[in-house]
Amino acid sequence: MADFFAALLDPDNTFLRLALLVSTFASISFGIIGSYVISRRISYLAGAIAHCVFGGIGAGLYLQKKVGIEWFDPMYGAIISALLAAVIIGAVSIYAGQREDTVIGALWAIGMASGLLFIDITPGYFDITSYLFGDILLISHTDLWLVICLDIVVVSLSYYFYNKLLAICFDDEFANLRGINSGLYYILLLCLTALTVVLLVRVVGIVLVIALLTIPAAVAGQFAKRLWQMMILAIIFCMLFTWSGLAVSYSLSLSSGPTIIVIAGIVYITVLIVRRIFKKA
Repeated sequence: MADFFAALLDPDNTFLRLALLVSTFASISFGIIGSYVISRRISYLAGAIAHCVFGGIGAGLYLQKKVGIEWFDPMYGAIISALLAAVIIGAVSIYAGQREDTVIGALWAIGMASGLLFIDITPGYFDITSYLFGDILLISHTDLWLVICLDIVVVSLSYYFYNKLLAICFDDEFANLRGINSGLYYILLLCLTALTVVLLVRVVGIVLVIALLTIPAAVAGQFAKRLWQMMILAIIFCMLFTWSGLAVSYSLSLSSGPTIIVIAGIVYITVLIVRRIFKKA
């Protein structure tokens, strides 16, 4: 670990300090939205949205490299595709009366397939492993500002609509009786989840996105009795997981995304085992 802290203080290692900043800012949204996701039990939606994000990334690369729209960063395509997927899933689930799992499965496959097709027809070579498994050490200053902007949107909307989102997470019928449009706020929650997934893609990648969105909140849920307490603890746990994952991956020359997830998973399993032992005692 000593070499990590030494590298962090090295003026030449701007990329490492940038990675630490991004993981810190992103943890705020992860903790808040992850708590909503765990409470509403919609963690499986994150997987579908994440795979749709890959379609947007592929489209972004195509527009940038083939069409010549140089300002269109692939992450802009990720945001658009994630929000579109969230609205489709929510609308079909609420208004069309179709089975939600069928729609999720279809979007999951279409998102990945379209992303690969866009990359196939885009000239040049692209290393898609950073999008699939994450590489926080490749983050740029543009990514940092994008994370901060998305953070502001997610935190602001979550705070402003806290009570309404709390109501739909635990009791749709009660929310409707209180005059709350549960369908509308459900779609809002999915959109906030979509934006958070976009933040996660740069940290741990599409394949591992569900884990970092849910594990910190799941660990926090073992100690918190109220949703706001769960959010605060989830933010802290997420920061600890990403910081320690960065330190270990840098020291041992490992991929940062998988390292973060393995550490988070070990902590979660340990917490469950320890709590079970104390309950039996």
